[in-house]
Amino acid sequence: MLKIQKNLSHTFYALLALPATAMGFALSVQIAALSWLLTYEYGLQISDIGLVWATGPIAGILGQVIIGIISDNVWIWNGRRRAFIVIGGVLASLMLLALPNIGIIQASLGLEAILGIAILISMVLDLSINVSFNPTRSIIADVTPEGRARTKGYTWMQTVSGTFGVLSYFIGATFGNITLIYFGVGLVFFFSVIPPFFVKEPKYLGRYGEDEDDIAKEVSKEDKSIPGSVNDASLLQILLNIRPLWGFLGYGIYAIVKRLSGFEFPGYYFEIFALIVSIYLIAEALFKSEEGKTKEEAGKIGFQKILAAHSFSWIGVQSMFIYFFAFVDFRMPDMGGDAVGAVVNWSFFSLNLIAAIIPVLLLEPLANRFGRVKTHASALVIMAFGYAAIVFLGDSPAVLYILMMVVGIGWASIISLPFAIMSQKISQNQMGLYMGLFNLSVVLPQLVSSFAVGDIVQAVDNKTVLLIICSLTVAFSSVAWFFVREPVDEMTENPVLIDEKIDKKMD
Repeated sequence: MLKIQKNLSHTFYALLALPATAMGFALSVQIAALSWLLTYEYGLQISDIGLVWATGPIAGILGQVIIGIISDNVWIWNGRRRAFIVIGGVLASLMLLALPNIGIIQASLGLEAILGIAILISMVLDLSINVSFNPTRSIIADVTPEGRARTKGYTWMQTVSGTFGVLSYFIGATFGNITLIYFGVGLVFFFSVIPPFFVKEPKYLGRYGEDEDDIAKEVSKEDKSIPGSVNDASLLQILLNIRPLWGFLGYGIYAIVKRLSGFEFPGYYFEIFALIVSIYLIAEALFKSEEGKTKEEAGKIGFQKILAAHSFSWIGVQSMFIYFFAFVDFRMPDMGGDAVGAVVNWSFFSLNLIAAIIPVLLLEPLANRFGRVKTHASALVIMAFGYAAIVFLGDSPAVLYILMMVVGIGWASIISLPFAIMSQKISQNQMGLYMGLFNLSVVLPQLVSSFAVGDIVQAVDNKTVLLIICSLTVAFSSVAWFFVREPVDEMTENPVLIDEKIDKKMD
């Protein structure tokens, strides 16, 4: 074990964040370049772009849950997460390389439809990212103790990842999206392949700081063959665990079948039904009490509350990422395709600049003082107001960039604090499984963005409707988070003193 890991130094947290940074950078490249590339280079319609983006949630549903289950229960290359991070990173870099060469790939295969090639490449790219994303987040919980140290791990993850996210949009706005893609190929490869080999993973989860030889004496010879644990990973158990997301799941299946086969129910009755089911199941989860329950039962109730609260925020976030170019094109009609791409990149630059700065400098100290849940919910309130302000004031690039900084406060929190909150609601030795299930509260709502929101944005002439949807869904999520119970540190009977010792180590 490196000394920086033993001491939980800032350098170690920065190193630990690099694999997640690689996957975040790959997503930033995809966000900055994919919609622009498909619109202005290949002439696809908004509905087709939504279909291409739908491959991400589908890959997330399969990739993160399956990889989470497997990585909890294997030991490869002296690690539980390492192999998946490396393999996913290599594949992601190759798929990024394929993005600007879709036309060449199409011609070499002798195919007519560019849409099919775009969907295939996007699917493999998203699957590659999802193979790595779960392990890059799970490994932070694996190698840090509960409490402030783990919060610090996830806020540092966002700070480092966000900083490179800012760099990605700066490159895209200054040098163009094609340059950004090729730069991303190298960065994703090196950040996902090299750092994992400098982090020592614990063979036994949930036993932070204990000697592994001593732990090994406590377990049977049979148990040592698989140093993880047996997960609650049956299909039935998974479905029961994600009950608040059943409405999103039902709509996602219907939307995919509708798009691929042409079958659909008359009117919008199924969509309305799915919305009602989603709101009912989310409300049911939020109002369920954890009092008087066993630790395991309370943990599962708390986990479902987090799924319920987190889900709607991702409709607002993903819809912005996919269709923001359409809003800019509508509100600033005199711009050409390259100019629209630059404004979108500078907007996301502003968003991620704030998201890179405030997690460690602001969100972490606020979370330690007022609680992670209250801090996160309050950040979402600010984000919803930022979206609403863009509706009324976002008519020029300069104003847009300023308001996107306001939105960035919520974005910074969305991709840092919920992971720390969630990680203390579930068993440490099932982190991969539940990190994958938690990701369903991200990817299933993203199907709503890809299909339902895409249909609305295409059908309505006034593209301002996009930001109205973003504001309302994030506002709903912020209210839901206030119903989530603050996680309690359970390291010892006196976690504050232990946390202070850990803080001294980290300093």
